[in-house]
Amino acid sequence: MAAGHLEHELELGVPASEAWDLFGTLRLGEFFEKEMPSLFQKVELVEGDGGIGTVLKLTFVPGTLGPTCYKEKFTKVDNENRIKEIEVIEGGYLELGFTLFRGRFHIMEKGKDSSTVKSTVEYELKQEASENGSIASNAIQALANIAQVAKQHLNRNKLADPPK
Repeated sequence: MAAGHLEHELELGVPASEAWDLFGTLRLGEFFEKEMPSLFQKVELVEGDGGIGTVLKLTFVPGTLGPTCYKEKFTKVDNENRIKEIEVIEGGYLELGFTLFRGRFHIMEKGKDSSTVKSTVEYELKQEASENGSIASNAIQALANIAQVAKQHLNRNKLADPPK
């Protein structure tokens, strides 16, 4: 059994509360489809309201990631510390030899008007599927791309709605 942990951090340039309004809610799935159509073909709510236990089905544009679709479950939604964790529960990475595939977004305050998003991928991989370990690197890169597009979106909205 092989295990790994990959991280990426990005300063967002908006208050942590604004970033969490996107990353900590179901709006993130809608954002994926609208702002990243080259990666996400469809994001469907299977069950839940955005809290722990919520299940989404993500379908990717073929050839962009590794898996073409999978279901993920929100296993942690910590509004106080601004941490959201998901685990793949069906398809996708599990079909590629991963026994655990967990993603995490952690929004950290960096002063009154700025924040950082720390994206993390944790995984366990069957020994006989060890050649698929590079797929986890693709996943952290995808999370880094999501963070970058979210940053652009959040800052564009900040400029469109100046304080009164």
